[in-house]
Amino acid sequence: MPLQSTRGGASAKGFGFTSGSKPAELDYLVVAGGGGGGFNAGGGGGAGGYRTSFPGGTAVTASYGLSIPVTVGGGGAGTFPGPAASGTNSIFSTITSAGGGGGGYGCVATPSGGSGGGAYGCAGSPGVGGAGNTPPVSPPQGNPGGGSASSANTGSGGGGGATSAGTAGSGPTGNRFGGPGGSGTANSITGGSVTYAGGGGGGSSSPGTGGSGGPGGGGAGRVGAGGPGGPGTVNTGGGAGGGPGNCGSPGGTGGSGIVIIRAKSGTDYLTATPGTNTVTTQPCGQDVANFTVPGTLSVTKGATRTLVDYLVVAGGGGGAGAGFGGGGAGGYRTSFPGGTKLGLTAGAYPITIGAGGATGGCSAAQGTPSIFSTITSTGGGAANPASSGSIDGGSGGGGGRDFPGTFGLGNTPPVSPSQGNPGAGGSNFGGGGGGGGASSAGTAGTPGYAAPAGPGGSGSTNSISNSPVIYAGGGGGGTASGGSGGSGGPGGGGAGSGTTAPGTAGTINTGGGGGGGRYQCGGSPNVYPGGAGGSGIVIIRAPGSASISAAPGTNTVTTLPAPAGGCKVANFTVPGTFTLS
Repeated sequence: MPLQSTRGGASAKGFGFTSGSKPAELDYLVVAGGGGGGFNAGGGGGAGGYRTSFPGGTAVTASYGLSIPVTVGGGGAGTFPGPAASGTNSIFSTITSAGGGGGGYGCVATPSGGSGGGAYGCAGSPGVGGAGNTPPVSPPQGNPGGGSASSANTGSGGGGGATSAGTAGSGPTGNRFGGPGGSGTANSITGGSVTYAGGGGGGSSSPGTGGSGGPGGGGAGRVGAGGPGGPGTVNTGGGAGGGPGNCGSPGGTGGSGIVIIRAKSGTDYLTATPGTNTVTTQPCGQDVANFTVPGTLSVTKGATRTLVDYLVVAGGGGGAGAGFGGGGAGGYRTSFPGGTKLGLTAGAYPITIGAGGATGGCSAAQGTPSIFSTITSTGGGAANPASSGSIDGGSGGGGGRDFPGTFGLGNTPPVSPSQGNPGAGGSNFGGGGGGGGASSAGTAGTPGYAAPAGPGGSGSTNSISNSPVIYAGGGGGGTASGGSGGSGGPGGGGAGSGTTAPGTAGTINTGGGGGGGRYQCGGSPNVYPGGAGGSGIVIIRAPGSASISAAPGTNTVTTLPAPAGGCKVANFTVPGTFTLS
């Protein structure tokens, strides 16, 4: 089976290929769990140890086919009473990053760690922050926590961060200031810059202020009465803030760590388990495995991949008759421009084009999904009477007249970025609600006899084919006697009916929702159906150097002129097969 780029934990890679004798080279970022914040105006937690080879450092080597355990460190708790708990270690291969030291409290030594915890003032002697880079490694994995003045009635020190030490707290005369946490370090191993391993701010007693958390997930220290210190951000290794200066107030909990592995070669394929951990592919073809929970990494050798952009739009939902709502647009998912491309090996890929939802009488059907590789866009939700309820989908169907609280939800099942928006409710004695669109929700119908129905939500514009086209607009709601139908959302949404005629169908190959039909009080017939949803579409954009084809002949491949650089675009309006050779 051909191989794709954005995967969860269960994906297999490298099937049919043999391992080479040279091991894989893997860049790494290993951040441990941050320390908890100290109790009762205690010190800020130290950041988890920060170790990386990216960019320009010495990579780890790994043999093909082996399972490598990955440990993701947990954040330390802000205990009550006493010094806070330190974070726990994160481990990959030979690389261990130490948990951040807990924030200090009382006349005991402040915990050391990847970065050290901030100190608490002990009567008669200044507090000393916990040591960082403990145990020592090169380059250093962290910095010491900040100290404090020689009194228990003072601001405590901030926890150390990956880039800088925590700042000392001040007091006790006048205002008492908790020291800010040390700064974390930015890293772009995932393709975008993220800052990790900031120290937690020190807590303080009134009057005064708690220390700010260090950039990179450090939690803020607290002052006075109130809840615990601020928590460290999850999966950054940020230290937690110290608690406020009143008895019974603990510090926050440190942020959990993270482990990120990036293959240096585009033919080294990574798999991450369990499914909470993910693998994505960078624009130059390298796999990146992101571990937010403990798991297992494996590496296999495979064929070179071609990166392609995609637009996958499902079929729109049908609009309901008799003054009910408009259909929701089909789910809209795309990598163009600027999203995560799919990495494909040579082979044939089936393409499913979603059909628009049918309609008849008062009821309507949901659209069906469009599918390419690992990307599935869900059919648009149908608009139905309150007895059966409007249907969730890529975008949700609109609600019926007299039922303002009924409408379908969008982005169902949930994906990120979102594939759509909810429909809108109908109105009492008035018009139906509009179906949701790719860019915005539908609009509710206006209450009252002869009132207008709600418009459908707007679709989204995309230029993957080299010209801007709007896709996935929601259908407008239908209305009762004398009212006007809701307009269809830009992007193929059908208009709702305000006359003795059915609602307008969604436009084919846009995924537009169908418009709702009219209810004619005392007429014969008195129920006019809604319009069917528009069919979906799949468009794939490949580099000009790639050899691609689309079958059957109704689907096309074109080569784009400058300035698109000769890219090739496969346009699927009916189900078929995309082949990369």
